[in-house]
Amino acid sequence: MSYKFIVRNPRDGRANGIKGRIGAIATQRPGLAFAAVLATGVLFGTGAGVAIGMANAQHTEAQLARQQEELEQVRRQSQKEINALAARLGELQAQANRLNALGERLTEAGKLEDGEFDFQGAPGQGGGGVAGDMPLEDLVAGLDEVQGQFEASGRQLSVMESLLFDRQLETNALPVRSPVRRSYITSGFGNRADPFGRGRAMHKGIDFHANVGDPVLAVADGVVSYAGTRSGYGNTVEVDHGNGYVTRYAHNSRLSVKVGDLVRAGEQVAKAGSTGRSTGAHVHFEVWENGRVVNPRKFLADGRAPVNERRGRG
Repeated sequence: MSYKFIVRNPRDGRANGIKGRIGAIATQRPGLAFAAVLATGVLFGTGAGVAIGMANAQHTEAQLARQQEELEQVRRQSQKEINALAARLGELQAQANRLNALGERLTEAGKLEDGEFDFQGAPGQGGGGVAGDMPLEDLVAGLDEVQGQFEASGRQLSVMESLLFDRQLETNALPVRSPVRRSYITSGFGNRADPFGRGRAMHKGIDFHANVGDPVLAVADGVVSYAGTRSGYGNTVEVDHGNGYVTRYAHNSRLSVKVGDLVRAGEQVAKAGSTGRSTGAHVHFEVWENGRVVNPRKFLADGRAPVNERRGRG
């Protein structure tokens, strides 16, 4: 029996050691040597397959990590775009609310009928085309266009509001309202038979039917220029409306204002009565224009105040 010795370099590693043992086995038992070689091949093949599988798994994990990072970047960018669109939507909603409020004020100022303009409901729409996805660029362009329309409409409505406001101020300064609610004229302006039987007399105003204590109302905005007793007129209030107009309310039972008070159209200035030269409770109303007494009916007709006449009392 002979033996074969293999001197190996320590650096040859495990493979050289295995080869040495296989060589020894081959010398002693050739059959076992073949089996050992086969087992060694299987061992090395399995190890290589495991190494390759681990490398593939690591590569796959790296790819998944990159894809997740890319998806996260897309998500963040999409969220930024959504936030930007949400901010634009908020601006458009604020502009729409402003236009709705402005439209309602104009409807009221223009005395438009209810339902003629509806600033709350959405107008009806229609179309027979096939719908599809809208690109982001088209959506942004549409928002820009709507915002431009809102801004233009807002400027136009603001101009209209200013014009109507100026017109309302002018109207409020004119004596175009009735000094008594739900009343009628009992004696007109001009020459008439004196109610005290003294022939013909000039009646400088018009008389409205009223009961003692009924509210006497300012017919326009102004400042009280007189509040006291006048000869023949009894308890009297005079209001200066500017632009040369002054109104007088006479025969009152009690005064509700004093000189210097600011009054608005429709505000109470006195209580109706029958003081002074009067045959019974009523409201005597005069209009003075630039220091000259004028017929109040031309103003009342513009303001749609009652103009029905009956026989007067003073």
